[in-house]
Amino acid sequence: MPDKPAAEISIDTALIRGLLADQAESAMPGVAALPLEKVAEGWDSDVWRLGDEYAVRLPRRALAAPLVLHEQAVLPTVAERLSALGVRVPAPVIDGVAGRGYPWAWSVVPWIDGVSAIEESPAERGEWAGTLARALDGLHVDAPADHPVNPFRGNPLATRAEAVEERLRTLQTAATIDARSASALRGVWRAGVSAAPWDRAPVWIHGDLHPGNLVSREGALAGIIDFGDVTAGDPAYDLAVAWLAFDAAGRERFITAAGARYDADVWVRAHAWAAAVVLMLLAHSDDNPAYFALGRDAAAEVIAGAAG
Repeated sequence: MPDKPAAEISIDTALIRGLLADQAESAMPGVAALPLEKVAEGWDSDVWRLGDEYAVRLPRRALAAPLVLHEQAVLPTVAERLSALGVRVPAPVIDGVAGRGYPWAWSVVPWIDGVSAIEESPAERGEWAGTLARALDGLHVDAPADHPVNPFRGNPLATRAEAVEERLRTLQTAATIDARSASALRGVWRAGVSAAPWDRAPVWIHGDLHPGNLVSREGALAGIIDFGDVTAGDPAYDLAVAWLAFDAAGRERFITAAGARYDADVWVRAHAWAAAVVLMLLAHSDDNPAYFALGRDAAAEVIAGAAG
């Protein structure tokens, strides 16, 4: 059965061109006439490529509507911090608002050329592991008190304990994972829960960092996309990408490049978050084989990390 929620509104070329004509034409003359092609339909948003240089990002359900506002508020500053590394983020060039019967905010963002890292092997991703670590160092700075709040990301691991244990039971019952794997993943998770918690000011975090939200080009990290879950808190949630994206060699490069910024407890919690994300991917990717495969492969990395 499909896991992805159904769209709550119909989004088509006529709607987008109308929104562009009303709200973007004065700043970007001719934009409403550029070629327009739907390229992605995620859980929360549709993405349409607009000409060669831009994309239009529009929420497809009410629950996701605030996420675009978060991106519009946060990404311009993030883009400035990461630009020196050559890593781009989709900082909006047009902050769209409701109109033409469309009820929510929407954005025109730069198109980041390259391939989704989910299409690459962990070894290929490892070539830019150090760049990603340095990009996260630029992202993980203290956030203001009015940062967007996410109920699931960047919080203490114990807040997700019930969901993790339920997914472990469900996946083992369905024979998606065997008893040995379930035991190993549970051990990683519980070690993270027992580790010392983040006790500093909350730092900005991406909140959904995995290969599907990383773009590479010609063997380099070109961009980090989909900041809809951007929030602030414990950076361990983002650092889980060490197991989600890389093999052992890439993970070593990633952790080495991160340097002394993060203490040992942060990495224990990051390992635990990786286990939690693996379970989420395995439990909720029935209609997305690429993400199920990512969950399966990352589970092996999480378990191997525990054995090592």
